[in-house]
Amino acid sequence: MTLAEAQRRHARLVSEVREHDHAYYVLARPAVSDQEYDQLYRELADLETEFPELATSDSPTQRVGGQPLAGFAPVHHAVPMLSLENSYSEAELMDFVRRVQRLLPGETLEWSVEPKIDGVAVSLRYEDGRLVLGATRGDGATGDDITANLRTVRSVPLRLRPPQDAAPGDPGDLFSSVHPAPIPGVLEVRAEVFMTRSGFRKLNAEREDAGEEPFVNPRNAAAGSLKQLDSRVVARRPLHLVVHGLGEVSGGGAPATQMAMVGWLRGFGFRAAERLWCCRSAEEIAVALRELDGLRSKFDYETDGAVVKLNAFALRTRVGATSKAPRWAMAYKFSAEQAETRLRAITIQVGRTGALTPVAELDPVFLSGSTISRATLHNEEELRRKDVRVGDTVVIEKAGEVIPAVVRVRVDQRTGSEQPFDFPRTCPVCGSRVSREQGEAGEGVVWRCANPDCAAQVRGRIEHWCARGAMDIDGAGEVLVAQLVERGLVRDPADLYRLNLEEVAGLERMGQKSAANFLAGIEASKQRDLWRLIFGLGILHVGAGVAKALARSFATLDDLFAASQTELTRVEDIGETIACSLLRWHGDPRNRDLIGRLRKAGLNFQSALHQAAAAAGPLAGKTWVLTGTLPSLTREEATARIEALGGRVTGAVSRKTDFVLAGIDPGSKLAKARKLGIRVLDEAEFRRMEPSAGFSADNRAETD
Repeated sequence: MTLAEAQRRHARLVSEVREHDHAYYVLARPAVSDQEYDQLYRELADLETEFPELATSDSPTQRVGGQPLAGFAPVHHAVPMLSLENSYSEAELMDFVRRVQRLLPGETLEWSVEPKIDGVAVSLRYEDGRLVLGATRGDGATGDDITANLRTVRSVPLRLRPPQDAAPGDPGDLFSSVHPAPIPGVLEVRAEVFMTRSGFRKLNAEREDAGEEPFVNPRNAAAGSLKQLDSRVVARRPLHLVVHGLGEVSGGGAPATQMAMVGWLRGFGFRAAERLWCCRSAEEIAVALRELDGLRSKFDYETDGAVVKLNAFALRTRVGATSKAPRWAMAYKFSAEQAETRLRAITIQVGRTGALTPVAELDPVFLSGSTISRATLHNEEELRRKDVRVGDTVVIEKAGEVIPAVVRVRVDQRTGSEQPFDFPRTCPVCGSRVSREQGEAGEGVVWRCANPDCAAQVRGRIEHWCARGAMDIDGAGEVLVAQLVERGLVRDPADLYRLNLEEVAGLERMGQKSAANFLAGIEASKQRDLWRLIFGLGILHVGAGVAKALARSFATLDDLFAASQTELTRVEDIGETIACSLLRWHGDPRNRDLIGRLRKAGLNFQSALHQAAAAAGPLAGKTWVLTGTLPSLTREEATARIEALGGRVTGAVSRKTDFVLAGIDPGSKLAKARKLGIRVLDEAEFRRMEPSAGFSADNRAETD
């Protein structure tokens, strides 16, 4: 292929991949199957490898992130990024509406009402249609250059799409007509970057599996992600972007109203809020707020209120702004369900990685359907910021309607008897020194016990090894593990395989039969597949998903630990952080000794996942998602069966999903799979997937 031919083909491929990305990430209406998309993407990537001069910064292949930065450069905003005045009172909001009307006597006013997404404000600057700069708000006048990180967010256009006439059913139909218009020479858009609720839950589960500190909430997770100096980390985070305003615009006709602007920006390829209201009175605004409050639980992102704006830009100019906030907009925040209770004590939990976590011990209080008696305080930094003291009356709510959180302290109810909490500088369990460790942005500072023989860490590691998701040793509950550690019978997982019946039966509440069953479970665990052993070792950053990825790529545990950092990072989902953690873990003589004793005990070091992948079974290379309750198979059994046939099971439906196995009460995953055209099977169809059954791996959904 000549360079001229490559340039023509490259231009066509770039155009097609951009259109498919827009259909999937912005409109949620994919036009092709995952297989067809992957073929186009691979051809584009291969072409850029053969002709490196074609790989421009706005190519769809450039979203994976690059080398870490030394720091963020400052950015001066051409148009200041002002904050909004907030109110929790609908009466105050209506006073605001009347105040603006007084400033514009005789004018008939229209107002836009949109969800207030709990995310991070950013500015995106496009010159001649190409993204050249992305920045944080900072102090409103100057922010940080986070262009490299924003390039990895799939809903951020790297190059603007030439707008088209709004097609029937297009979201632009909700607003004023969208007509073909020239792309401005300079276009700055103001937007909110957020993490979805589902993505946040999955990310935190992965972090906890890997022994990492979970994020406090989706907003902190999004903010922490955008402050990463390594954009490759950001590329793996479930971030999205919604536009809501304009900065500098020149060289193109900007719309005259907020509602028209939303349609205009959507025409260029941006994602906007899925629901907006145009109101002509305070009464209509009140109705819109009630409708939004009823809808927001269905959104896959945190929405803590609404933003009410004067619709006409010309009238905004007449109303003006203060040095901090515009006079033509206000954020109205919904009141979350909260409760007040007394904080009786603050205790410290020590996890299996040594992390010290403060926990608020509360007088029990009923909130959002359950009785709450404990709430995490996350870390020392969070405790200090909120000035939480023992004896305080505190306000709690369920963060994301799931996790109990201390929102604030009722300082006005203090009597003087409340006591500040001194965060320990030694481990409360073993008395060893603790070291201060700065987590990722958004996590705060983590204190860790430096003693690997700390009883709390030992208990945590043994519980993790025995857990259902790891080596699955029946009967190894917290009470039994605690006794084994306290009696000095077990210090690490290898010690489990030296236990005898007399030792176990001599423990409290353990008879001969219970002890025999526990030892039988230990013996059965010797045959568990390699990925379970890798996960069970509790290596920092290595969760179940990472363990499976490693077991698919390496035939034995010895092969894994013989691999170099470069070889490890070639494995799917394995970056430098995980690779370094693996090498560091195996570099510790204590851990190498543990491996030797596990080998001597007769544990399986062979990977069935690797064998299944190498055998190219009927599901080789296919990604599955399970949803609902199957008639006769558990999730674990179905997952094992899929993996035995060479497939891979993930937790979320996406463009890369090939099949969905659906049972009773499948939930939103089934709806998303059908929208994406992914093939859905029930258990009966799944059970017919034997190699001799002539199973077809075509993932397109069957239609009537």
